[in-house]
Amino acid sequence: MFIEPSIGQSSLKGKNGHVEVICGSMFSGKTEELIRRLNRALIARQKVEIFKPAVDKRYHDFDVVSHNENTIRSTPVQFANDILLLAGNCEVVGIDEVQFFDNQIVNVANILAKSGKRVIMAGLDMDFEGHPFEPMPQLLAIAEYVTKVHAICMKCGALASYSYRLSEGKDKVMLGEKDIYEARCRRCFYEDK
Repeated sequence: MFIEPSIGQSSLKGKNGHVEVICGSMFSGKTEELIRRLNRALIARQKVEIFKPAVDKRYHDFDVVSHNENTIRSTPVQFANDILLLAGNCEVVGIDEVQFFDNQIVNVANILAKSGKRVIMAGLDMDFEGHPFEPMPQLLAIAEYVTKVHAICMKCGALASYSYRLSEGKDKVMLGEKDIYEARCRRCFYEDK
């Protein structure tokens, strides 16, 4: 389990910001872990702002919602730079479905962390073809803390780290749930490719 490195600690020269990335496949608990960390920051009475891409309206227009239906309030944004305008003087910034932003999100994360904020981001590390899902590789590289979570293969029951698309679409971004995606282990993912 991830234990927050900075709750209750402060640097002698000011706040120490950092980037945390939670990644994995569909149904691996990324959003669940993001919500857990953000709730702990709220319990610690830290100022928290939460964002998600405006395109993600699967469960709710505004809230971040996990597959287990846990929710936390958030602000939908069109562009990564909008986060800089809306983060204000908060101490913790949470961002869900980070793979839906363009590469500008990397710069946004760096600016927020340099200003002393704890930045917690969650998203898919691979797309439905098993390739790195931009901008996640760059975010993993700049993060001080990386947590990879795993699902259970919906075909054989092994640990899963791939998101297998059941539909024929070739668009990189296709919002969906269990009707369109399955979590798969490496063997089962490539067996059906």
